[in-house]
Amino acid sequence: MGVSQDKIAKSREKAGFFVRTYALSVIQGEMVKFSINLPTKYRLHLQIVKKRRNLDDIPLTPSLGKILRIRNGSKISRYFRHIFENSKIKRLLGANLAALLIANSFIPHSSPNAYEFEANTISAPIVLETKSGIQFPVANIKITQGYNFFHPGIDLDGVTGDDIRSISAGYVEKIEYSKFGYGNSILINHGNEIKSLYAHLYKIHVEKGYEVTKETRLGEMGATGRARGDHLHLEIYENGKTINPLLFLTSK
Repeated sequence: MGVSQDKIAKSREKAGFFVRTYALSVIQGEMVKFSINLPTKYRLHLQIVKKRRNLDDIPLTPSLGKILRIRNGSKISRYFRHIFENSKIKRLLGANLAALLIANSFIPHSSPNAYEFEANTISAPIVLETKSGIQFPVANIKITQGYNFFHPGIDLDGVTGDDIRSISAGYVEKIEYSKFGYGNSILINHGNEIKSLYAHLYKIHVEKGYEVTKETRLGEMGATGRARGDHLHLEIYENGKTINPLLFLTSK
């Protein structure tokens, strides 16, 4: 027959042994006590006391050094990783509440009096109709010199007297008569910061302020000003800067 543990304990008490049950507290910051089974006169008490750390000493936000010591992730992810794992927040609110607190700071809160309206739109097919509003200013297109840094336009070949028409509708903004440079020239304003210049004309048939269309005869081709032979020098401006006319023109 076996001897029960209670009988063994009672016999030890009669013999003068201290039979207190061994216990260990695992709660952080609590006082830890335990005793060893020895005769009463030799009884040994061991006591380990751990001072509870003040929560005020633990900062909520990480220092720069702590962020730099975390190798993985961006600076922002490392910053919030420290806050999520902060022992002070966990001990005060719990890990789940700590995550909820941080996530809630990024959720916009609407006023209870605010109303949201759903936009209702009616879609319908849109028919786009394109028409060419640009043309070359001469009937016979022969380009003798193209557009480049030193020549901000194109030269169109012809003979003196060939009709020069506007590339598009607009109005005459400027007329100049000269024996130098562009010679006799016309500047047409087409709106939307688009302008066109016609140079080296032999004759001019319009005046400043005239409204013109693609069918309007502006003048006649010539070789006035600084020109080597009969031709039309054409320039196109957009927002005050020259652009390549060939990117702008279409054949008639």
